Amino acid sequence: MISKTYNPKEIEDKWYQYWTDNKYFSSKPNPDKEPYCIVIPPPNVTGVLHMGHMLNNTIQDVLTRKARMEGKEACWVPGTDHASIATEAKVVAMLKEKGINKKELSREEFIKYCWEWTEKYGGIILNQLRKLGASCDWDRTRFTMEPNLYDAVIEVFVDLYNKEKIYRGYRMVNWDPQAKTTVSDEEVIMKDIQQKLVYIRYDGDEGSVTIATVRPETIMADAAICVNPADERYQHLIGKKVRIPLINREISIIADEYVTMDFGTGCLKVTPAHDQNDYALGEKHGLTIIDILADDGTLNEKAQILVGEDRFVARKKIIKMLEESGNLVKAEDYKSTVGTSERTGAVIEPKLSLQWFLKMKEISEPALQNVMNDTIQLIPPKFKNTYNYWMENVRDWCISRQLWWGHRIPAYYLPDGTCIVAINKQEALKIARNKYQLFALSEQDLTQDEDVLDTWFSSWLWPMSVFDAFKNPDNEDIKYYYPTNDLVTAPEILFFWVARMIIAGYEYQGKYPFKNVYLTGIVRDKQGRKMSKSLGNSPDPLELIEKYGADSVRTGMLFSSPAGNDLLYDEKLIEQGRNFNNKIWNAFRLIEGWEVSATENQSQSSAKAIEWFKSKLNKVVAETLEHYSKFRMSDALMSTYNLIWDDFCSQYLEMIKPAYVDGNSLPIDKYTFDATLEIFDTLMRLAHPWMPFLTEEIWQNIKTRGANESICIAEFPKVGHVNEEILSDFEILSEIISTVRNTRNAKQISPKEALPLAIKTSNKARYEGLAGLISKLANISGIQYVQDKTEGVSFVIKGDEFTLDLGGNIDIETEKANLQKDLDYTLGFKKSVESKLANERFVQNAKPDIIEKERQKLADAEAKIKALEEALAKLG
Repeated sequence: MISKTYNPKEIEDKWYQYWTDNKYFSSKPNPDKEPYCIVIPPPNVTGVLHMGHMLNNTIQDVLTRKARMEGKEACWVPGTDHASIATEAKVVAMLKEKGINKKELSREEFIKYCWEWTEKYGGIILNQLRKLGASCDWDRTRFTMEPNLYDAVIEVFVDLYNKEKIYRGYRMVNWDPQAKTTVSDEEVIMKDIQQKLVYIRYDGDEGSVTIATVRPETIMADAAICVNPADERYQHLIGKKVRIPLINREISIIADEYVTMDFGTGCLKVTPAHDQNDYALGEKHGLTIIDILADDGTLNEKAQILVGEDRFVARKKIIKMLEESGNLVKAEDYKSTVGTSERTGAVIEPKLSLQWFLKMKEISEPALQNVMNDTIQLIPPKFKNTYNYWMENVRDWCISRQLWWGHRIPAYYLPDGTCIVAINKQEALKIARNKYQLFALSEQDLTQDEDVLDTWFSSWLWPMSVFDAFKNPDNEDIKYYYPTNDLVTAPEILFFWVARMIIAGYEYQGKYPFKNVYLTGIVRDKQGRKMSKSLGNSPDPLELIEKYGADSVRTGMLFSSPAGNDLLYDEKLIEQGRNFNNKIWNAFRLIEGWEVSATENQSQSSAKAIEWFKSKLNKVVAETLEHYSKFRMSDALMSTYNLIWDDFCSQYLEMIKPAYVDGNSLPIDKYTFDATLEIFDTLMRLAHPWMPFLTEEIWQNIKTRGANESICIAEFPKVGHVNEEILSDFEILSEIISTVRNTRNAKQISPKEALPLAIKTSNKARYEGLAGLISKLANISGIQYVQDKTEGVSFVIKGDEFTLDLGGNIDIETEKANLQKDLDYTLGFKKSVESKLANERFVQNAKPDIIEKERQKLADAEAKIKALEEALAKLG
């Protein structure tokens, strides 16, 4: 006997412990079973569960649990990412609180602190996923910095270097002055901000020019002033010189069609070290590159003035200095877009820097081709256009980062600067001796590159490295689980994680890493804003689980979450999930409380109800499986939700529940009771992937189970026989019941007062089969089959006329008005269906079953119109 109210706290920890104790989530290669594998998008080791994780991991768990129940060898691999920038920032902040400066530590000392941090906080998010019910194979938990995965990254770097796909060179990069490292284009978030557009006059012996800039602090790095060669205003100055205000260094005025004459003043300050476009212009014209910014965003000695000042402080001071010198023409408010670091929020500086790069054009081709030809499916497919654009315009990947925490670049420098790339220092020494005959060289003479690799350079190997594909390429796991089946992730990392995993998969396994990529939307608040800590609009997922229970949160998140479209979060969705849990719980309590009679005969109406619901169940199972196959996750959930809430709880239980006599429930016959428990068992198995805890608790209570039985390894419902005729009959039954109840309500007649019903039909057998249910659910005292209209309120369903005898209290005019209203509506409906069927485009493109349904609608409407017209004629 289950408790009176559903209390998630009492059951969730209990069943999760039961599942893990019995190793239901553990997986190993099984040649007798089809593998189903998902690798988790590894969350940052510093992270905690947020609403995006909640959505993403619930979908992964639903897919994994369903596959497990279908008899597949389900393997969901968990793990975390070392998150170079984020973790290093956390550790630096932690050390600062202790009064320790990173600069005072050796690399080894700092890395030790990073490991301490990881060991202390690294498991938090994975433990939180357990609260959600995630059925990961926890024995397979991986970490991108663990030895085997670390070695895989180094091995791949060396291999690509030897294939001449990795090189080192000076390039313009995105520089994060706060983290003091490069970041990728994808980690730069563009933001609109209000700035000052400053007009500055540069004087020369031959004349003056005025430029407009939002970055006056970079004028000391100017290499030229550029004008359009066709601009008549400045043609006399081309080739002449002007002086940079405040430092009086002379620069030339050059001409290039790149400059737009009608934008700003038509004069462009060219600062090759601090702007991507200026760098290209500088290369073209052979200009000097002067980098005036230190790695932390302060002005260096080359700036000559304000050395050591932060760039934004210097900006304000220089505007004032220009005003004092007479070179400030004017300053006005100006809205512009700046790039900011996704990791730290700092404004990005374009910076010319010596970095390591991976050539992307050639290595990307299989990844582009096999997404565009649908070998790998993007869901929804609208993202193919974005993917195609990125991949066709791919640029070389800057893979080095100026950090200590991460995979250190395996490049070793000889005393003369010669670079050797090798797995380790010992191998580098061998190469130095063999290639350069430097036999006197020792390991102490080699200096390893200080930089680490971009975090994505490790996670792009994730679907392979988690199965030790590099350390042991022919191992049982990689051969069985790779390629994996589905990947569930966010669209914003489609290029710099998903695409790169596909690239690596073809490069190192010769095949795709996953067959399907399900791209979730972004969880937003009711105002459409992305949830974030800074806005304070994101609820704590663990607090939601504590308040509502994990199953309520899981279903609430997925009630309205179509692939690729953003989810507008509202706590009412979670409340709806809780209500669904309570509905199921109370339904089981109702059934559990019935007295069962082994001698009671089953009524015809109960037998009919069971027959109907089994057909309805089989039809919904087929619909749900179709939704699953097309990754329509919300639709799959709603099919299950509607089946349980509407068809089972609201209709079926009403049809079969025992009658009450003198306030006491009569016994239910054993056949109906057993059939109902069997149905409930199937419903729990259908709902289990969505709401694992509740379904396990109820499933275990439906009947006595074995010591190691669990719903999570029970069989997922299969499609059975669907009797379309009985489904059609019960649609009519539902409409009859609804109309009778509405009529009672409108006429203020008590539902307890039994009323007679007359039916004019050519299909008497249909209603004889439904008579018991009509009488029970609509409180009908008797059913009479007639040839002519009788006294009472009439309504028409599928061409059959029903008359409810209200004891002569009928307003003829009101009745005629209601029939006329129904007739007008049906005539309009018929016209719309005829219009649809007359549309050649619709008929040519629609599926045959859709067209047949429209034709059936037309036939039903015509029959109803005929019956309504006859009913109106009889009323005069």
